[in-house]
Amino acid sequence: MIKTRILIPGGAGLVGQNLVARLKAQGFTNLVVLDKHRANLEVLKSVHPELTALYADLAEPGEWMSHFEETEVVVMLQAQIGAPTIEPFIRNNIDSTRHVLAAIKQYNVPYTVHISSSVVNSVAKDFYTDTKREQEEIVVASGIDCVVLRPTLMFGWFDRKHLGWLSRFMHRVPVFPVPGSGRYMRQPLYVGDFCNVIISCIKSRVKGQAFNITGLERVDYIDIIRQIKRATNARCAIVRIPYGLFYVLLKVYALFSKNPPFTADQLKALTAGDEFEVIDWEGIFNIRATPFAKAMDETFNDPTYSRIALAF
Repeated sequence: MIKTRILIPGGAGLVGQNLVARLKAQGFTNLVVLDKHRANLEVLKSVHPELTALYADLAEPGEWMSHFEETEVVVMLQAQIGAPTIEPFIRNNIDSTRHVLAAIKQYNVPYTVHISSSVVNSVAKDFYTDTKREQEEIVVASGIDCVVLRPTLMFGWFDRKHLGWLSRFMHRVPVFPVPGSGRYMRQPLYVGDFCNVIISCIKSRVKGQAFNITGLERVDYIDIIRQIKRATNARCAIVRIPYGLFYVLLKVYALFSKNPPFTADQLKALTAGDEFEVIDWEGIFNIRATPFAKAMDETFNDPTYSRIALAF
């Protein structure tokens, strides 16, 4: 048993759920998760009933800040990924960060792992990209002892948005649409590998640096879709449709959904043509990356976790 007290704001999402599972597997038991998504908190509690998992709106100061007392490591995961308006991004990427940093300073937390995003180096310009850039700048300027990790698009257990949503959609429709040619290069990162990077940071306490954690294999979007179809035995047909039509359909869908799983802004980011830096994070953090095909199989066929999907 490792008694290091680790507090994880925003820990009921994709990375947090995976991180908790892997921290426990490595012997960490003193874990506290704060999140405002009640349904996903209940998922976390059902899988790990012995842990402290509490509701907290980090965009507002409150009693939740007292849980930072005697904390040794904070892993900042809270983030707004998708929404049709800017307000949720400001609350959950900017306001929440200022409050978390205030609690870190108030209780003299010695070490923080801040989860930024590869989009801070992207050519894209949207609510998510702009607020994640600002969030990272706020953390770095705060003066706390921390490391900054910038992952690319992630997939894995508990995925409710990206590849997880695509896989569920694939099983509900006879035809799966792909925008344009589908030849949009992606560098998907297996969340299990990323969690191992975080755990390596917790153990080594590397600080004062920012690392771009990019998937090591370059895969076109349409080939990701084909891998999902193979791993999940889906029967739908994969059909390319014009980019403009796809964009319009997303805009129309957003009129009827307050939290669409895929937005027009995300479509623009998908096709922006970004290629992110690849560093030797295997060597830096002393871990071995999981091959993409194997990671896809683990994502969709793990007997314990692959059947658990988080809510939007």
